[in-house]
Amino acid sequence: MTCPASAPVPLSGPRFATEPATLYREMRRDHGAVAPVVLDGDIPAWLVLGYRELHQVTGDPVLFSRDSDLWNQWENIPADWPLLPMIGHKQPSILYTVGERHRQRAAMISHALEAVDPFELRSHAEQFADELIDGFCGKGETDIVADYAMMLPVRVLARIYGFSDEQGPALVTAMNDMIDGRERALAGQQHLAESMVGLLAAKHTQPGEDVASYMLDDTSGFTDEEIAQDLMVMMAAGHQPTADWIGNSLRLMLTDDRFAASLFGGRHSVAEAMNEVLWEDTPTQNVAGRWATRDTTLGGRHIRSGDLLLLGLAAANADPQVRTDASVLTGGNNAHFSFGHGEHRCPFPAQEVAEVIARTGIEVILDRLPDIDLAAPAESLTRRPSPWLRGLTDLRVRFTPTPAL
Repeated sequence: MTCPASAPVPLSGPRFATEPATLYREMRRDHGAVAPVVLDGDIPAWLVLGYRELHQVTGDPVLFSRDSDLWNQWENIPADWPLLPMIGHKQPSILYTVGERHRQRAAMISHALEAVDPFELRSHAEQFADELIDGFCGKGETDIVADYAMMLPVRVLARIYGFSDEQGPALVTAMNDMIDGRERALAGQQHLAESMVGLLAAKHTQPGEDVASYMLDDTSGFTDEEIAQDLMVMMAAGHQPTADWIGNSLRLMLTDDRFAASLFGGRHSVAEAMNEVLWEDTPTQNVAGRWATRDTTLGGRHIRSGDLLLLGLAAANADPQVRTDASVLTGGNNAHFSFGHGEHRCPFPAQEVAEVIARTGIEVILDRLPDIDLAAPAESLTRRPSPWLRGLTDLRVRFTPTPAL
């Protein structure tokens, strides 16, 4: 890979957790809109920081493909590389399918999610939110991340996908291990895969009104392995970012004076906080990725055929060339990259599912615990050490103890 004279930036380290916005500004200053980076094991890649450049990459699936087989670094990747679950090789999922077959898969997923009744979805989210709050509301304090935000999305998703409620907690652990990209990543991926295979086997025997059954009913000729892979993608993409959306939004509402006056009033402040988080503190920071199908240039950089380009969603959202603070965060401006862009963006029905779960989770806890407040100084809050997803390690709060429902 051809890199500029300045050294590539390691895509790891504490600054991704402590001051990512400053880090992205420095990278843009030193390298421009497309920065050379290195992944674990000194594997080279490019991080696309510019809004326009990211729009170009995600909008041109022919030049910048989702086909990971194109990568020119596979010979340097060990079998136990911890980032394999995040990048994928020989995975027959929608993430790495291109062309007409990808469009068919996206349609299958969208139709299955569209069949979920939005009122039932909200009812499920309210039920699980109340059950989780019942577990700690009498104590007067809790960790909102561990006891609530990290539990709620997967409980709801597991139910609408067709899992039994008892299977939810183990799925949480497996997905968090996989997404963190550390020593338990491959084991987490294996547990998730085995769970999806078992779910589909059960639905062949006894189908129901659930997402897995709807996908099996599709007539496009997808195998069980392909559907299982897509369910894994949907579960991982639907759980962790939604959990972080809840945690990051509550952090904003509990630490920013602009939300204090209306925190316990109308719903408008919840929607504003959630939208601001997607711009300023998006759960999905960076995504792997796209692969160049031929030699090209991007942002003044020479990109070789087979080079990996990482999508810098958080950096692009803050690109000063297109960003004007006064207009971005008001009036429901949704031109952020937090759900991606182009034909591989998060399907609209999946975005709606995530928003219902996150908004319901936030509203229910504010209704149940109206005097909720931080139990530690705001500056002491810490983030998980991941360059991919930005979420809190914990969010300790206190409140007046109340009886369970």
